[in-house]
Amino acid sequence: MKQSFSIPDDILKIQKKLITFKIGSRNYKKYSKILAKHIKKFSMKKRVNSNIKTIEVIQEISKNNTK
Repeated sequence: MKQSFSIPDDILKIQKKLITFKIGSRNYKKYSKILAKHIKKFSMKKRVNSNIKTIEVIQEISKNNTK
């Protein structure tokens, strides 16, 4: 059940675009905000999946203990 860690393509695309802008420019600020949203969404998705797996493991353990 080992899950490999990889950065999604959308985040990589935004990062590549971000490095083409001058720091402090209007586009740099705009893409920084977009990148932050994507990273937040990605980390929340990972956190939810982790919580679901934890709940499944606990349910499996409790089933084994009741038998």
